[in-house]
Amino acid sequence: MHDPHAALRDDVRLLGGLLGDTLRAREGDAFFERVEEVRAIAKRAHEGERGQFDRLADLLRGLPLASAVPVARAFAHFLTLANIAEQHHRVRRRREYARAPERQPQPGSCEETFPRLLASGVEPSALAAAVAALRIELVLTAHPTEIARRTSMQAQRRIADTLAVRDRTDLTTAERDGAIETLRREIAIVWQTDEGRNRPVTPLDEVRAGLVVFEQSLWDALPQYLRMLDRALGASTGEALALDAAPMTFGSWIGGDRDGNPTVTPEVTRQATWLARWMAAHLYLGEVIALRRELSLASASEELRARVPDAPEPYRALLRGVVARLEATREHARAQLEAPPAPIGDGPAPLVAVSELAAPLRLCHRSLVETHNEVIAAGRLTDILRRVAAFGLTLARLDIRQESSRHAEAVSWIARQRGLGPYADAAEEQRVAIALRALEDGIAPLTDREIEAAPDAVRDVLETCRTIAALDAESLGAYVITMARRASDVLAVELLQRLAGVQRPIRVVPLFETADDLQAAGDVLDALLNLPWYRDRIGGRVEVMVGYSDSAKDAGRFAAAWALYGAQEQIVAACRRRGVAVTLFHGRGGSIGRGGGPTYLAIQSQPPGSVDGTLRVTEQGEMIQAKFGLIDIATRTLEVYTTATLDAVLMPAADPDRAWRETMDRLFEESRRAYRAVVHEDPRFLEYFRTATPEPELRAINIGSRPARRSAGGGVAALRAIPWQFAWTQTRLLLASWLGIETALECAHARGETAQLHEMYARWPFFRSTLDLMEMVLAKADARIAAEYDRRLTPPDLQPLGEDLRSRLARAAAAVLEVTGHRELVESNRVLRRSIDTRNPYVDPINLVQIELLNRLRQAPDSPELRRAFAITVNGIAAGMRNTG
Repeated sequence: MHDPHAALRDDVRLLGGLLGDTLRAREGDAFFERVEEVRAIAKRAHEGERGQFDRLADLLRGLPLASAVPVARAFAHFLTLANIAEQHHRVRRRREYARAPERQPQPGSCEETFPRLLASGVEPSALAAAVAALRIELVLTAHPTEIARRTSMQAQRRIADTLAVRDRTDLTTAERDGAIETLRREIAIVWQTDEGRNRPVTPLDEVRAGLVVFEQSLWDALPQYLRMLDRALGASTGEALALDAAPMTFGSWIGGDRDGNPTVTPEVTRQATWLARWMAAHLYLGEVIALRRELSLASASEELRARVPDAPEPYRALLRGVVARLEATREHARAQLEAPPAPIGDGPAPLVAVSELAAPLRLCHRSLVETHNEVIAAGRLTDILRRVAAFGLTLARLDIRQESSRHAEAVSWIARQRGLGPYADAAEEQRVAIALRALEDGIAPLTDREIEAAPDAVRDVLETCRTIAALDAESLGAYVITMARRASDVLAVELLQRLAGVQRPIRVVPLFETADDLQAAGDVLDALLNLPWYRDRIGGRVEVMVGYSDSAKDAGRFAAAWALYGAQEQIVAACRRRGVAVTLFHGRGGSIGRGGGPTYLAIQSQPPGSVDGTLRVTEQGEMIQAKFGLIDIATRTLEVYTTATLDAVLMPAADPDRAWRETMDRLFEESRRAYRAVVHEDPRFLEYFRTATPEPELRAINIGSRPARRSAGGGVAALRAIPWQFAWTQTRLLLASWLGIETALECAHARGETAQLHEMYARWPFFRSTLDLMEMVLAKADARIAAEYDRRLTPPDLQPLGEDLRSRLARAAAAVLEVTGHRELVESNRVLRRSIDTRNPYVDPINLVQIELLNRLRQAPDSPELRRAFAITVNGIAAGMRNTG
């Protein structure tokens, strides 16, 4: 019987063996044998052999740090190599699906989904219309706990490419040996490369890193995905995908997200847009130069010949001008990045609007079709035009994000200066009235003198809005308001744009985050949509963002899931009452505790009617590499977003039964109460968190540009959701992802609702996906490792709290299994189960070394050597857990 994962195991063994050869060659036989000894003990400990875990801990604790840290680093490198092999295996499996005779299409592919939808009663015309109406935007964000350096990621990409070469069946012996030597060389390079950063990360570093994914994969993946979509659409409906179709576009927060990050200044935002324009021009230039070489044809339409009369090679003549303008565009973007920006020189004008690039390319396409050269038109030219439709001249439009209180502070100051009335202490009705009156009366923009006189915090907000006014509208996406709570929060940003002289105001998107704010979101939308000025402003469609991270930190992941479900229902209902369409923007993180998880599952579990073919979703940090780092995986990711959205639009799930809702309401309250009783109300918790996890130390290593806290002090509430999750992931307790569910489900079982929970799990996609994600995170947790952090780092008076939390972890696992009917966690996902079981023996030694490092760091917090060593363990654990925050 064919084992579909045998090749993966072979790759992991090969890479592990080559790493072992490198360790032996570079560090000596004694070091290699020590690593092997640690590996053997860790494996026996995980197989349940008595006393082996304590033996492992004693062995690593007894080693000098100069010996223990390289051991941890060796295990971290193995886990990274295993990740590369798994990523490549996903590509391999996708290709196996595509070429197998009499095959079943890959689940979630267009080839599988479209015939299934038609077989379920969807009309071909309805499917074609739904595809044409798709508007999915993936918004890339910088990750404050992004671990891998760009240098390391590039090396990992080369290793994956070499694994792909080895899969070829026509390799000669010399070529196969050469591939092995290439892998050996790359592993040796990576082992001798410092994974840590020697300086703090700046926002512009993050912008450049974010653009790499476009250059290395998305640039090629997008046309590949659209060709696949076009083929499947044609086979199922007879319709072709329009040349300017853009079912998938991209946005970015990198360089525009200033919420709690003082390093994101107006100048950073300006440079971020020009860096994106430089990269876009650079990528288009390579494509158009190649296209010009290809189109040596002499025959052309009269329309094209009229543009380049007497040219023997009309396409090349026309495209010469396009090349010149792209070169000018790239040079202009480079000049704008200088300080101060250089003026535009003589020569061809840089491209400003995307239509200037699209027009001559469309002319070439029309001419080729008119002269019966459709097969040529369908090649590189079509790919470029589809890129133009999706990427524009900026690759990704930049969102601006800031916290609502900063806008209120700015409007309050302006209201005092302009005599608009008391704003800061006004009730909501008065705030709305002040803002509306100013907007409707056409308030004059602020003068330079007024802005210069503003307090620093207010001036930063005003200068940001002036930056919006100065930038081309095609560079910008939305203005997202963090911690939005009321209608005046939205009107304040509209007013600030007016005061800054923004000629084409960008759309304003409220972000509802805490459980209470999510529950009030529908009422806020009602209040906004009751305002005629606002309805005129939005033009029939409103965008609303729901935040998964802060809601989970506030109420616990399980309670937050229901709060998010209810908020989306209320937002959709409010918009329907007014006849307004809504785009929901999902602020999902990478980890399950921050709304992460499999894409298809996430979209399918949304409330019926909440996905109308338009969708925005954040893609964060290390998940960008996981989902888009390789071209074929990026193509698969785009495809799954497409098919999941079409499924939700054309075959929406039924509304949940009333009894299920009532049960979920009770589970919500019980889960939230249990979570908050520990995290927000137990006076011991904050000190426990800071001693039992590496959260304080994470702030000191050069990971991301954003501070870990929105403000100084403030306890858990002030801590950002990402380092909150990250800290618990490092200790393997993963508390932030499951706490509260143990009490809620136990209460339901005690009430005799077990049978109903079984029914909900079997029939309700939302409930099933939520519990499946809980199962996934519980399977990754390890109470034994978490207990070691407690034993070595936590004061004795706080250790009972840790014991209680580990007891709750066991109760959560038992309660979830009772509902799912599984005998062990994630038993229905054997690939994941095997991956966890394989990884854990390699992660354990890294955790144990990290504990010793934390113990020493807390005695010598300024030691650069200890910090560097600590960063190595952080990197390794993140690799083993497959995500960070």
